Amino acid sequence: MSDEKVYKDDEIAARTAELGLDAWYMEDGWLRRKVSTDGWQTTLQVVNLVGFLCEAAYHHADLSVTWGKVWIKLKTHSAGGITDKDFALARKIEDSVFWRPEAGGPLEGTPNKFVINKK
Repeated sequence: MSDEKVYKDDEIAARTAELGLDAWYMEDGWLRRKVSTDGWQTTLQVVNLVGFLCEAAYHHADLSVTWGKVWIKLKTHSAGGITDKDFALARKIEDSVFWRPEAGGPLEGTPNKFVINKK
């Protein structure tokens, strides 16, 4: 077991709220989020982005993938629960998957639905 702080359920709810991770929730010991997309190509882009972030962080998510959805599950196995690693990676995933160019900036952004931010 690791020496990392493992958060209790009530602490997890408070921490997700504090970090603005409103669409993330606890289920069966995992910090989870569902990402909806406009189709298979965008789903694969999300999977690749999450995979890249996980590898860069050396903290790996479990993913379930269908045509227009990706389910992301995080847990620190070595600590036996949810730690700061999971919150940090969830925040990075959220910031990256749902990033859009700012209005009026040099990047116009896609006119497509692309990735839908449902809570």
